[in-house]
Amino acid sequence: MSEVVTSRRRFLQSALAGGAAAVLPAWAHDVRHQPKLPVAGVVTVYKRGSHADVILGKILEGYDQQGGIGPGLELAALYIDQPASSAMGIELAKRFKVPVFDSIEGAVTVGQSSIPVRGVISIGEHGDYPKHPKTGQIQYPRRRFFDEIVAAFRKHGSSVPVFNDKHLGYAWADAKHMVDTARTVKFPLMAGSSIPVAWRRPEFILDRGARIRDAVGIGYGGPEAYGFHALEGLQCMVERRFGGESGVKSVRAITGEAIWNAERAGEWNRELLEAAMAAQPAVRKGRIEDNLKPDSPFYLIEYRDGLRATLAMMNGVCHQFGFAARLEDKSKAATWIELDERAPYGHFAWLLKGIEHMIHHGRAPYPVERTLLTTGILDRAMHSLAEGGRRLDTPELDLRYQSADWGHAKGKFPGN
Repeated sequence: MSEVVTSRRRFLQSALAGGAAAVLPAWAHDVRHQPKLPVAGVVTVYKRGSHADVILGKILEGYDQQGGIGPGLELAALYIDQPASSAMGIELAKRFKVPVFDSIEGAVTVGQSSIPVRGVISIGEHGDYPKHPKTGQIQYPRRRFFDEIVAAFRKHGSSVPVFNDKHLGYAWADAKHMVDTARTVKFPLMAGSSIPVAWRRPEFILDRGARIRDAVGIGYGGPEAYGFHALEGLQCMVERRFGGESGVKSVRAITGEAIWNAERAGEWNRELLEAAMAAQPAVRKGRIEDNLKPDSPFYLIEYRDGLRATLAMMNGVCHQFGFAARLEDKSKAATWIELDERAPYGHFAWLLKGIEHMIHHGRAPYPVERTLLTTGILDRAMHSLAEGGRRLDTPELDLRYQSADWGHAKGKFPGN
């Protein structure tokens, strides 16, 4: 493991030893003194514990949401899609003198005839929205939000960076449309969840170019909302493998006896799953078969370069996210991806730091293709579940990209 795990401390030491020519990654810099740049917030609902609260609340009230140090951002305007369920957000906006508009264009323009903000934060998570009749995917209006933001850009002749919270859309076509549109209109697009930037125990990052034989990600919760989190935890690791990301060939989602049949057929590796579980702080004792809830799925992912990865949603066994990989030399690397499970949910502060970087520097800290790929995997997995575990070929997921060296959480909040 020591050959493929790079400590951030050792990285910083080696970078500093290199003298003036050394370039530190963005997460190594203290950003407490950056100017406050104005952003617009576009959200589904703004109530206690919602993603609007734990992201925009840190802009309004500091990372600790109690008046402490915060990012170099200022909330200039707000659009709330379901205001009747958002008394908290409306009250906060009033207290901080943030205008609330009844249209997305109004928020993006702050009621003017131009685009005065330096970025847009779009949070299409939580609230009362319909489900897909076949797959049960929640049809959050992420694409609608995005399209209305872009319509404002086009109408007023300028654009700014956009962050989209979590997956780009419940449907692959929406996600692809959003990424393609951002490229056409030429503005930075960042997306995803806080899992890739959360704490890792042990603290490590796979060396770029690591040769991975197979990999396992673990998660818990619902197959879509938390399945996406777990997929990003897996993808932010395996994208660093030799050759970079090459895309996904097929996806299959299985439950119940099909999981154990797949193990017997060699489609996933119990030893590697147990390595990921061993890194967790609390795992229920006993056999996995006896504890795993019957409807808790495993996602079997075949990458185009031959890598096989398994995402195991471990409901009934453990309540954490994690990752393990078996390397070419047969050694294993495993970690627990730790979240701050109590308010103000500090892992969102580290996600916000990445958003801040994009808005200040005009480039996303890591490729949006990661979220595009995980969105596509999740969409196919949800359809596979709905079709009784059928293996689905994914020619549309022929995506290639290189990972970025953006770091994960260190300390409680950025800058402390």
